[in-house]
Amino acid sequence: MKFWFRPRHKSILLIAAFGTAIFSNGLAASYSIEENLAYYSDSLRDKDRYIKERCVLDLYYPNSVSRFPTIVWFHGGGLKNGNKSIPEGFQEEGFAVIGVNYRLHPKVKAPAYIEDAAAAVAWAFDNIGKYGGSAEKIFVSGSSAGGYLTSMVGLDKRWLERHSIDANRIAGLMPLAGHTITHFTVRAERGIGGTQPIIDDLAPLYHVRADAPPTLLITGDRELEMLGRYEENAYMMRMMLVSGHQQVQLFELDGYGHAPKEPAYPLILKEARRILNAMGN
Repeated sequence: MKFWFRPRHKSILLIAAFGTAIFSNGLAASYSIEENLAYYSDSLRDKDRYIKERCVLDLYYPNSVSRFPTIVWFHGGGLKNGNKSIPEGFQEEGFAVIGVNYRLHPKVKAPAYIEDAAAAVAWAFDNIGKYGGSAEKIFVSGSSAGGYLTSMVGLDKRWLERHSIDANRIAGLMPLAGHTITHFTVRAERGIGGTQPIIDDLAPLYHVRADAPPTLLITGDRELEMLGRYEENAYMMRMMLVSGHQQVQLFELDGYGHAPKEPAYPLILKEARRILNAMGN
């Protein structure tokens, strides 16, 4: 089933934002943050200064809470710039949030970005339990280039297989305004112009499959978004449905431009909670 979300006023959407999470003890949770945690091995980091510099993450998580859910968040920036963050819209909502840095063009080329994203997601699966979280409740999301990485890691199973993890263990994919064709920076690395669409093995669309995790696609207004981003995502949703995937939604945020994070955060949280409820959590 597909949806278009068209709030008449931004304030209407923001009212839907969820308040501070209250847990079974009736108290609001407190949160901790650990910064610049490495998600590659020390041996690899010692061999590559750029990996040591960029391949780190921040972990924001609720204290004294067991089996909490987690959102792994990839920043945008065209695979060329940007830095990790813990989006304010996800804070104090009962979720851990992992903000990830990854290597950037031109210091590296594809598929290094995807390799890093997969390594960070694998870190979450391998380590979130140490902080009280559940590896069964890991969601992956990101904005723009981060949305592209979200879809690649979740749909192309080979990247997480390198870490002995089945991508289908991801509880849900929530890419915000991400490319579903091959990313424009990856195309540029091959000498392909930005208006030439390519769908190859570095395109999420190439890996559409019926058994993929539940997927929430979000874009800005088709007339205000960049590079046909809405149309790509609409085609992605259609092809997922054709493949037999039954848990895919598309939200177009009317009146908003590229990757409107604040309007999207409540939608991402709502979908994550829906999935958790369906899981019995």
